[in-house]
Amino acid sequence: MRAILIVTLALAAGSATAQPIGENPPTRTIQCIEVGGQSIPPLCRVPGSRLDKREDICTCPAGGQRVEVAICAKGERAPPESRALNTVRRTAVRDGTLVGDTIDGRRICVAPRNS
Repeated sequence: MRAILIVTLALAAGSATAQPIGENPPTRTIQCIEVGGQSIPPLCRVPGSRLDKREDICTCPAGGQRVEVAICAKGERAPPESRALNTVRRTAVRDGTLVGDTIDGRRICVAPRNS
């Protein structure tokens, strides 16, 4: 009974949703960013379908700030991990999102999920 209550509360949390319901394929996802700007992996619940690329809920169980980030478009590559990227992310996450932020003229994005 207790587990059902916890799951219900987690699903009801509006701030925990990962992506807009109508987007398939999605255009943004969640990243967990540490204080120094380093990215750590989020834990995302996804549908069992390979066709549905959406994520139902993403959390940051290992820590870090949960921020929204754009998914790279076809032919676009994510910027390589570097000290400069960490610095940009550290300052850019203050508004809770990396959508629209750039580094060296390139958009900050992550590769799409391949399930």
